Amino acid sequence: MSVPHTPPPAASDGGAKRVSNWNLPNAITVVRILLAPLFVWMLLSDGGDDGWLRWAAAVLFILAIATDGVDGALARRNGMVTDLGKLLDPIADKVLTGGALIALSILGELPWWVTVVILVREVGITVYRFAVIRQGVIAASRGGKIKTIVQSVAISAALLPLWTVFGDWVFWANGILMTAAVILTVWTGIDYLWQAWKGRRAKRALA
Repeated sequence: MSVPHTPPPAASDGGAKRVSNWNLPNAITVVRILLAPLFVWMLLSDGGDDGWLRWAAAVLFILAIATDGVDGALARRNGMVTDLGKLLDPIADKVLTGGALIALSILGELPWWVTVVILVREVGITVYRFAVIRQGVIAASRGGKIKTIVQSVAISAALLPLWTVFGDWVFWANGILMTAAVILTVWTGIDYLWQAWKGRRAKRALA
């Protein structure tokens, strides 16, 4: 009696399939970076006159910053999360929000110290990410994501010339939002450095 031949099982790939960096979520992130110069040009071209170009610049910023949630959701849903995406995503946010803050300060609508405090924190954390990139890409923390949302809302409110519609009380509301953004920016920056220091200390202890 012959024994039926059973084909050998297919060899395992030994792990998850490598995700290409050339995917839709990363492309959306890159587009967000490329939109930043256009948005800044539109805002400064208005010269603080609160005309149609100012409204268009504000809408462009809101649409661009909103894609932050879109690319992240697409990446997670379709298994397209990459180290490049983790690195570019916070950089895109910083380029867009940093450009908005600098432009608002140039127009005299935002104190320079606010822009400097936020940019020092953002640039400092970004430089640190690159410094430790060989140890792995550090994704944005939950606190960092909340900070980004509050920053985005505060900057959007500052960009939209709603005071031309609702009156001067809008300036007070914008001030409160921007104060909250500054506080969260500083607090999450300190917490980020604290957590990084504790992580390095733990690694030394294990070594």
